[in-house]
Amino acid sequence: CIYTLTGMMGEIKFNPKPMLEAATKGNSNAVDLADWLVKVLGKPFREAHHITGALVKKAETRGCRLEELSLLDLQAVDAEITNDVFGVLKLENSINSKNSFGGSAPKNVKKACLAARKKYL
Repeated sequence: CIYTLTGMMGEIKFNPKPMLEAATKGNSNAVDLADWLVKVLGKPFREAHHITGALVKKAETRGCRLEELSLLDLQAVDAEITNDVFGVLKLENSINSKNSFGGSAPKNVKKACLAARKKYL
């Protein structure tokens, strides 16, 4: 099994553009929105979850991503939302914010890859 993984990793090629496009689908940044509503606006998590769900549904109905909704669209669900929320919704910021062990922040991924190379190669 280790040899199969080693061989695969030696031959694998990544196509960043479709990977980035796929990562932007599915509103994976919805968790960041709910966290922002709690941390910045002081909403109880139950309310933040409800607001986030309503905004995800609005985006899906319009056939767009969460971060493509306008500030007016967001404020139609909760008037306290400010323009600052768009910094949280940006995919790169969302990924970089996951910096605990096992998170998706690039520094974590690089560290895990280095450890795997040392162990398996």
